[in-house]
Amino acid sequence: VAILPTAIKTLPSESYLMCYPQMPFVYSESLEGDSDLQFLLLGGKLVKVRSKSWKHGRYFKLEEDCQTFSHESKKAFKQNHTFSIEDIESVRKGRQSEGLKKYTDASVEDLCFSIIFKGRKKNLDLMAESPEDLNKWVSSLEKVINNMHNLSNQKKSEHWIFSCIRKADKNGDNMMTLKEVKHFLRQINVEADDSYAADLFKKCDTSNSGTLEGEEIKQFYYMLTHREEVDVIYEKYAQTEGQMSDRDLLNFLLNEQREQATAEDAHRLIEKYEVDETAKQNNCMTKDGFLMYLQQDDGCIFNPAHRSVYQDMNQPLNHYYISSSHNTYLMADQLKGPSSTEAYIKALLKSCRCVELDCWDGANGEPVIYHGHTLTSKVLFKDVIKAIKDYAFKTSQYPVILSLENHCSVEQQKLMARHLVFFLGDALVKKPLGDTMPTNFPSPEALKGKFLIKGKRLNKLDSIFTNNNVIEDGTVSEEDEAAECKENSQKEKPKKSKIKLDKELSDIVIYCKSVHFNSFEHSRENQAFYEMSSFKESKAFNLAETSATAFMHHNMDKLSRIYPAGSRTDSSNYNPVPMWNVGCQIVALNFQTNSKEMHLNQGRFLPNGFCGYILKPEFQRSLSSQFNPNTLTEGSWLKKKIFHVMVISAQQLPKLNKEKQKSIVDPLVKVEIHGVRADNASKETDHIENNGFNPMWNKKFQFDISVPELALVRFLLEDHDTASQNDFIGQYCLPLTSVQNGYRHVPVLNKRGDIISSASLFVHLMLLDAP
Repeated sequence: VAILPTAIKTLPSESYLMCYPQMPFVYSESLEGDSDLQFLLLGGKLVKVRSKSWKHGRYFKLEEDCQTFSHESKKAFKQNHTFSIEDIESVRKGRQSEGLKKYTDASVEDLCFSIIFKGRKKNLDLMAESPEDLNKWVSSLEKVINNMHNLSNQKKSEHWIFSCIRKADKNGDNMMTLKEVKHFLRQINVEADDSYAADLFKKCDTSNSGTLEGEEIKQFYYMLTHREEVDVIYEKYAQTEGQMSDRDLLNFLLNEQREQATAEDAHRLIEKYEVDETAKQNNCMTKDGFLMYLQQDDGCIFNPAHRSVYQDMNQPLNHYYISSSHNTYLMADQLKGPSSTEAYIKALLKSCRCVELDCWDGANGEPVIYHGHTLTSKVLFKDVIKAIKDYAFKTSQYPVILSLENHCSVEQQKLMARHLVFFLGDALVKKPLGDTMPTNFPSPEALKGKFLIKGKRLNKLDSIFTNNNVIEDGTVSEEDEAAECKENSQKEKPKKSKIKLDKELSDIVIYCKSVHFNSFEHSRENQAFYEMSSFKESKAFNLAETSATAFMHHNMDKLSRIYPAGSRTDSSNYNPVPMWNVGCQIVALNFQTNSKEMHLNQGRFLPNGFCGYILKPEFQRSLSSQFNPNTLTEGSWLKKKIFHVMVISAQQLPKLNKEKQKSIVDPLVKVEIHGVRADNASKETDHIENNGFNPMWNKKFQFDISVPELALVRFLLEDHDTASQNDFIGQYCLPLTSVQNGYRHVPVLNKRGDIISSASLFVHLMLLDAP
């Protein structure tokens, strides 16, 4: 690893760096003169819909920075409302939101659209003046959103910096005074003393006018964002007349990045990232091109080969970890929070492949979904099924399991069954695949685009093939989780009650029949492969601690679902890692809660095309395996490694307190390993005072890893606080098996798991076999 300087200051590409007065520069290449962009910049009137009676016209437009939308507020002394393009998750055409379905008539379908925001921010429901106007708004918005998403990290970085320059230019004269430069430095999270700011200003003010303008602002940008640590790396390998030839680049890829690279790979990277045409023709990479490469997918910590589905998807379903949600309908806590179809949509778009439906009798004979015996709001069962049908396969084509917790009367169960059959159609698995009784699960590949129902069944599955199918409704014991909820709400432990089960609902439970768990021995001797149990977290953790190998063997031919304790009324989560360590597939978490546990879940399912299915390691699928994550013995799982991590620097970390102009972060970085007990570890850097723009650590760590196939790596950025708990800045998590060696940029995600586009962490990594 090259010795790096202790002082740092990203060298942007000359080819697209433009001066501040020429904003919006970031769209200059792709959308300059575009009619859709011009339409949004001009803006127009839309009707904002909040209720049946609250429908008011507002003027909406895209601001000149091309990333901020604004609309007027009618309240006295109120500024215009604004939101960022980056906060938009999607634009939905038609009456596709709960609000528009509830507050508008079907006759205005071709006028309606919704802007859906990331996180818990409320949707913006709107009506255009005509169908043509609607199409123009939707297509223009989608174009600008897609353009923003497709920008390179470096362009996003520049866009962020220039937005801050614009904010600092208080009087809007396209010139910066020394006072405005100091204000700008605080905007970008740097606390600079007066002499530093004055020195930087003086070097750039070549005209001695007392202000920076035009080329001087450009020079100011260069000096501010120059990265010496990248210079050191580049200069070490640039051995061809001060530039990096294709041979030099190949040398870097082989020796530093430890890639199985060829000369063709070096040529591909030069062609892809070099910004200077002359250098490109000479098969060389300039410093600008090198930085561009480091900041893109090829230079990312996450292996680009794992961005698409790369695992064998033809194994039985129970051989995979399955991304799973608990009480999916809830947007907040378990006691009085809202229930919503939107919660299902958000979970499915995050590749969740198992969602939960708590079903209760509703008014007018229509079943509803809510958290029973609480004040959470209710949503119609059929509306949830329609939303699931519409959004299940937008992010992933692999099967979705609907986990039913059924509290309904037989009459409303019949309606549930009919809604499932009607709305899901041929996508609903209503009988086993093939013409004979199966002895194992089908694969995710064989079930692509299909829905599986998990719930109670009146009889064995083989009755379908023996003409011994029941023709009447019957009684079954209620779901284990339902019994636990009842237990939590009553002082005395109630008897587990029986519920009447409708035959139609029973008949569509094929591969996921819910049964009570007694013991691993009882399950092995009495249960078929399709009979699965749900475990509350305390029971599951106890079994994982005392009978880990038996639990793992149980999961080799059956599915297990784990759910959070009923006492977690705040929708907090348990640690999913010990459950994956014993091979549990459906480890259900509260997706609505932004937590460390959800970060680990996002990291676990990041590879394999983010499809919601991850193939378990071979030692969790082989019957001969005696793997125990708690007491490691010799076996195929033991692949001892040493993981070297050097935390070098960070770039453009967000301000945490945007209200206080002088509030600057004091960042530190924690590197965590989550896996088997022997591998769990956490190490941290010192904090850097008053610099969130370009802090430098150059701190080396070493981790001993025993079972790399189960290890997750999490980078956590915090704002140091001596008086209280550190504040969260950002994080990134991924499996150790998806980490690329060498100099890499690490994306920074916010608490919700969305990328902070301007921010990154720069590290050097090396995973080596232990001696």
